[in-house]
Amino acid sequence: MNAEIRDTLKPWQDSQRDLVNVAMGRKPADLVVRDGRWVNVHSGEIIDGTDLAVIDGRFAYCGPDAGHCIGEDTVVVDAGGRYLVPGLCDAHMHIESGMLTVTEFVRAVVPHGTTSMFVDPHEIANVLGLDGVRMMHDEALDMPVNVFVQMPSCVPSAPGLEHAGASLGPQEIAEAMAWPNIIGLGEVMNFPGVAANDQTMVGAIAATVGAGKTVGGHYASPDLGIPFHGYVAGGPEDDHEGTRAEDAIARVRQGMKAMLRLGSAWYDVAEQIKAVTEHGIDPRNVILCTDDCHSGTLVHEGHMDRVVRHAIAQGLNPVTAIQMATLNTAQHFRLERELGSITPGRRADFLIVSNLADLAIDEVWARGVKMAVDGKLAGEIAPYDYPAAARNTVRLGKGLSADDFVVEAPVNEGAVDVRVIGVIENQAPTRALEATLHVKGGVVQMDLQNDVCQIALVERHRGTGAVTNAFVSGFGYAGDCAMASTVAHDSHHMIVVGTNHDDMAKAANVLGEVGGGVVMVSKGEVLALVELPIAGLMSDERAETVAAKAERLGEAMRQMGCTLNNAYMQHSLLALVVIPELRISDVGLVDVRTFEKVDVFV
Repeated sequence: MNAEIRDTLKPWQDSQRDLVNVAMGRKPADLVVRDGRWVNVHSGEIIDGTDLAVIDGRFAYCGPDAGHCIGEDTVVVDAGGRYLVPGLCDAHMHIESGMLTVTEFVRAVVPHGTTSMFVDPHEIANVLGLDGVRMMHDEALDMPVNVFVQMPSCVPSAPGLEHAGASLGPQEIAEAMAWPNIIGLGEVMNFPGVAANDQTMVGAIAATVGAGKTVGGHYASPDLGIPFHGYVAGGPEDDHEGTRAEDAIARVRQGMKAMLRLGSAWYDVAEQIKAVTEHGIDPRNVILCTDDCHSGTLVHEGHMDRVVRHAIAQGLNPVTAIQMATLNTAQHFRLERELGSITPGRRADFLIVSNLADLAIDEVWARGVKMAVDGKLAGEIAPYDYPAAARNTVRLGKGLSADDFVVEAPVNEGAVDVRVIGVIENQAPTRALEATLHVKGGVVQMDLQNDVCQIALVERHRGTGAVTNAFVSGFGYAGDCAMASTVAHDSHHMIVVGTNHDDMAKAANVLGEVGGGVVMVSKGEVLALVELPIAGLMSDERAETVAAKAERLGEAMRQMGCTLNNAYMQHSLLALVVIPELRISDVGLVDVRTFEKVDVFV
């Protein structure tokens, strides 16, 4: 590795005179890039024979022949006719979903061309509250790329239907709006609360608007009628929960930005991009994002470069796809003067790309500093030391036994009808299914032949020892096994899915012992383990190490019969009680269509 990369960016006003002097040739640039093909996201053009001049980490000159900007100490880079593309922006994402710290996430995604991220740390907020948000906020400030933080809006995500490890209200949100790196309000998931003028939601959104910052949206219902209109009227400015072309169209027509996501398990771009390619919706109101990507995807497949390539493969013009991942995002967050394009005054975040349609990235530059070459970091980023308060957050209250996972039936023998959470591959929503299960000795039996196994939510914040049991379908587990995870969006209790009670207890107890993570157990033996000691959500190891452990976890899941794409991501969302149709929480089963608790038995 080269020397450590540090942030040396000055505010624009402190560089104003130098920017003018470089552009005029009165002062030499720090960096000049020659003979590039300028992908201009403002005009939608590709302009051959373009030079770039940079000083103080910002573009000073973008045009033909920057020879007048070159001095004795100027670094000169020959683009050799390759494309000059703005650094990519991820408009909505959760770093914790990568099971990595901010630093390690940056190390993983910068080689893929991501130079700006808008992160919502509502995972750590649900465990550690405002202190956890501040930890990630401060770590983000130290990064040599742009990591902006949205203040989590819904902690817990659905009051009354779950109990998280912390609670945040309008007072905490107003306090955070004064922090230097808070860019807006994170996704407002309590969409019924917004439509009902819930006092907490009204206060949180008002505090954000009063601070002149962006309000993130999360409308997870397919109902585009009156409730949707009430939600939009309540203030959210974007939404990433659409899955259909009509969802994207409806949001754009109402003045929102439609955010189209391609994460590790959410494949929502292909259908929604038809709003542009088939229905002619203005693409400047459409933004690309990832939402949730685990470490394996980042290391082996990519980040925003993967999303842009996917959008191009759906028939989108490459320049348009790049606009959706650069300028559109910057404008949405009121940062157009800072980033999102290769134009004077903006931060010198750019990519040198040899093939535009494939987005083959040769070099990544951020703030005028070379960050990556041929998919490898060009320098080191110092690790961030999380305090002791961020560790040892898994409190089970007792050692769990097989009996804690028994579902007692209302009859001693025979059969019962039960509600079943139905997993949908590559989508965040679930289905509310029903199944008839046998009863033996007063205990409801699983039906593995018909892919019905058991799910449990174990309370892990306050050590109550409480376990909520229900049933799930879609994982395809065929042998004796159980998988447990302390990543359980958004309340982040522990989710255990298994085919027998002994393995479920073993998996839960293992995570209690190691302080959080994800584990697969079969017949009492640990097949794979990813330790996540920071809030039970993030590893303090390198991204490559975490990705290798995550790959072993995936192999173990496949070994036990699960063939779902990125099944771990599906597992981790089964407690998210703000996305229809059926979820599990520490309160019980929740029908998210009606936002009501329902019984396991029909």
